[in-house]
Amino acid sequence: LNSPYGKFGAGFHLVWPALFVCFFFSNSGLCTPKWNREQKYMCSLKLFNFNISSYDTFLLDEERGRLLVGAEDHIFSFDLVNINRDHRQIAWPATPSKRDECKWAGKDLGKECSNFIRVLQPYNQTHLYICGTGAFHPICAYLEMGKRAEDNIFRLASHFENGRGKSPYDPKMLSASLLIDGELYSGTSADFMGRDFAIFRTLGDHHPIRTEQHDSRWLNGKKKKKKKFIGVHLIPESDNPEDDKIFLFFKENAMDGEHTGKATIARIGQLCKNDMGGHRSLVNKWTTFLKARLLCSVPGVNGIDTHFDELQDVFLMSSKDPKNPVIYAVFTTSSNIFKGSAVCMYNMADIRRVFLGPYAHRDGPNYQWVPFQGRVPYPRPGTCPSKTFGGFDSTKDLPDDVITFARVHPAMYNPVHPIGGRPIMVRTDVDYQFSQLVVDRVEAEDGQYDVMFIGTDMGTVLKVVTIPRESWHDLEEVVLEEMTVFREPTPITAMELSTKQQQLYLGSALGVSQMSLHRCEVYGKACAECCLARDPYCAWDGTECSRYFPTAKRRTRRQDIRNGDPLSQCSDLQHHGGSVEDRTVFGVENSSMFLECSPKSQRALIYWQLQKPNDERKHEIKLDDRVLRTDQGLLIRSLTQSDTGIYHCQAVEHGFIQPLLRLNLQVIPTQKLGEILPGIPGAGGSVGHSAKHRMWYRDFLSLLDHPDLNSVEEFCDRVWKKERKQKRVKTPNSHGQGKTDSAGGSNAARPKATAPNAQKQQASPPQSRSWLQSGAPPADAAGRNQNTQKGQTNIGTLSGQAPNNNPKTQSNQKGQGSLAGSQVVGGSRVSSQHTAKWRRMQENKKGRNRRTHELQRPPRSV
Repeated sequence: LNSPYGKFGAGFHLVWPALFVCFFFSNSGLCTPKWNREQKYMCSLKLFNFNISSYDTFLLDEERGRLLVGAEDHIFSFDLVNINRDHRQIAWPATPSKRDECKWAGKDLGKECSNFIRVLQPYNQTHLYICGTGAFHPICAYLEMGKRAEDNIFRLASHFENGRGKSPYDPKMLSASLLIDGELYSGTSADFMGRDFAIFRTLGDHHPIRTEQHDSRWLNGKKKKKKKFIGVHLIPESDNPEDDKIFLFFKENAMDGEHTGKATIARIGQLCKNDMGGHRSLVNKWTTFLKARLLCSVPGVNGIDTHFDELQDVFLMSSKDPKNPVIYAVFTTSSNIFKGSAVCMYNMADIRRVFLGPYAHRDGPNYQWVPFQGRVPYPRPGTCPSKTFGGFDSTKDLPDDVITFARVHPAMYNPVHPIGGRPIMVRTDVDYQFSQLVVDRVEAEDGQYDVMFIGTDMGTVLKVVTIPRESWHDLEEVVLEEMTVFREPTPITAMELSTKQQQLYLGSALGVSQMSLHRCEVYGKACAECCLARDPYCAWDGTECSRYFPTAKRRTRRQDIRNGDPLSQCSDLQHHGGSVEDRTVFGVENSSMFLECSPKSQRALIYWQLQKPNDERKHEIKLDDRVLRTDQGLLIRSLTQSDTGIYHCQAVEHGFIQPLLRLNLQVIPTQKLGEILPGIPGAGGSVGHSAKHRMWYRDFLSLLDHPDLNSVEEFCDRVWKKERKQKRVKTPNSHGQGKTDSAGGSNAARPKATAPNAQKQQASPPQSRSWLQSGAPPADAAGRNQNTQKGQTNIGTLSGQAPNNNPKTQSNQKGQGSLAGSQVVGGSRVSSQHTAKWRRMQENKKGRNRRTHELQRPPRSV
C-alpha cells in the first residue's frame, strides 16, 4: 500500500474503492505501517505473554545475555536476542494458607492475594536475591543462575526469608531496592496497612537500619497513595569508597507549612553507605539522611510556574566521571484538570550544592519553613564518617549535637533545579502521560547525542533525541518516532535497554515486548530523507539509509544530526525527477475531491503547486473556503473545470524542498457522467436537483475531513450509520405490500416506498464491473432506465446501478428476460451472503454501536 488509505488514497472519488479500504483496514493488524501518523506500528515487534499480569520488575544481565522478569507468581528468564526463544520460568505462588488469610483480611483474592515479585537483585556471581508480596506476607528467597550462561541453571532455593522491610505488602505500592556488597537498600512500606513508610538496609552482617518511624519531617506519607519510591542508586562522592552515598528518588506529601501549593512533591534523598546509626540517639536509625525537593517546572508570567510534581521514573546516564552522572527524570502533573508530562535533567554538582546549602527550619509566628541561620555543628550533618571529611571512623562516634541536629533537620531549604531551569521536553493536550524512561548515548558523525525512549500509560514509546542549539544547556527535542508496542493500550511499567544487543525491552500488565533501537529503513530511500530524520543511529551510506557505525569512513557516510541540513550532505543527490511518483485521478464536477499527500517527517511542511494544461509554469494554490489543506492532503470541496491540471506536492524542511507526488487531476463534466452512468440520479440533469436526489458520493466525501474522525474505521462506521439513518427517514412503515417472486413473478400493487425484496436487491452487489472500463452501461441498466415508473423511488446502488424492482416489465424487453431473471436470482444469493456477513461484523462490534436492540440492516453491498 502506498498510503494509510490504501492504493486508492489519492482521493475518494469513487465510493466502492472507499468501502474496499474500510473493509481492508478493519481487519488490519499491528504491523500496518503508518508513516504519516504519530504512531508507527512495529512489524518486527516481539511479544511474550503467559496469561498472568504484572510484568513489572526487570533485571538486565548483559554478561549472561539474559533478561530476568518478575511477574505474578512467576520469575522468567529471557534470551536478550529474542525473548520468544529459549525462555525459562519458575512458578513461585503464595501458599494456600497465606491466600486464605489475605482473603479474610478483605483483599481481592484474584488481584491482590498472589505473590507479586518486587525485588530482583544480583546477590553474587551465581545467585539472585528475589522478594515478593506473598499475598500480603512478604517473602524472599535466593535464585540460582550459575556462574556462566552455559551452565543452564535456573532454580529456586528451598530456604525462604521474611520479606518485611524488603518488599511491600500491597502489590499496588511502588517500591525500590538496590543490593550492594551483600546489603539490601530498599524504600518500601513495612506494615500491612501501608502506613509505615521507611528506608531500610537489611541483610549483611550489621543490624538492620531504617528511617525514624512516625516522624513526618523524615518521610511524610499521611496518605497511602502518596508514598511511593521510584529508584535507589549508588553514586561515589570521591575516590575514597568510605564516602560513597546512596541516593533515593521518591515522592511524598508536602510538609505542613511548606509553601509549595502542591499536595505531592518529588524528593531526592541521600544517606551514607557506611552509616551504622547513632550510639545514644538514633540507635539503628540513619544519622546521615537528608532530603531535598526535586523541582521540574515551566517558568510562567508573573513568577507563576507550571509544576510537574508526580515523579514517575529516573534514569542515570553514566559519564566518564562515575561521580557525576546525568540524571533524567520523568514527571507528570498532579492535577486532574490539567494533564501533562515533562522530562527534566539534573547534574550532580547542583544536587551536591543543595545538600551543602541551608537546612529547612521552622521559625516565626506562623511556624513557617525558613533557612536555618544558627550554628551548624561539626562535622556537618550528612557528611560520611571517613578520613576525607572529619576523621571519624563511624557514625557511632559522632558528637551528640550532630545527631540531635540531624534528627530535627533532615530537609534542605533550597530545591534542586533542572539543567537550564526548565524541562527539556513537555507534552500537554495529549491522551497519554509519560510513565518510564531509558536513555542511550549514541556516537554520531558530529558528536554524541542522548536518545530517550519514553514509555507512556497508553502502551506507546516515544523515541526522542536531544540536540544542543548553542550550548548543552539549551537543548532541542526532536521526536523521531512514536511506536505502539502492545496490542492494547496499557501502561508501560518497566523498561530496560541493552546497548550490546541494541534492543529495548518493555513490561506491562499484558506481557513483555522487545523492539530494536533503530529502524533506519522507515526514513525513506533518499539521502535527503535520511538526513532530515536526524536519527543518530542512521546515516546515508550511498545506497540506503542504514545503521551508522563510527568506524566507517567519513566519505561514505552522510549524516547531520545537529542541523539536519540535506543541502550540505546531499546536494549532489537532491534532484531525482524520475523517482517522484505520478498518479492520475478523476473527479466529478461539482463534487468534492481529496488529494492525499503527507510527508514522512512530522516536522516537514507541505507545499502545493498547480500546473495548468498547456502551461509549463507552476502556480501556488491559494487556500480558501473551497480549497482546504489538511495534515493528510488537499481537500477541494467543489470541483470546477478550472481545477484540472497537475498538482505538485512538495515537502519543505530546513530549507530543503523535496518533491513527493504528482497528481494529474481530470475533472469529468456532469453531462458526460450522465452518459457513462445513466442510473445515477442527478447525472445529466435528467432528475431534478432535489434534496433526496443528491449525488450519491457526496454523503461519503463530506466526511473526509471531519474533525471527529480519527481513523478509517470510524469513517466507515459513520458512513454506514448515516446511510441507515437516511433510509429510516425516507422509508415509512407500510403494510400489505405485494410480494415479489425472485424468479420474475409479477407485483400486485407497488407502493411508493421500496418493498422488502427491493431492499434486498438494493443490497446485492453488481454482477460485473467490466462495463465501467468500457464506458458503456450494462444492458439491464439500460432497460431499467427506460422503464422507470412514475412515483417509484429511484435509489441507486453503491455501484451506480438503479434497482430493478419490476421483473415483469424487464422480461417484456426483447432479449433481456432470461438474463434479468438469472441476475435477480444470483443477486439474491449474494445478497443473503452479504447480509449474514454484515450481521457477523455487527456482532463483533456491539461495543461500538450502542443501539444493538435495533434491527441492523446490511449496507448496500459493494
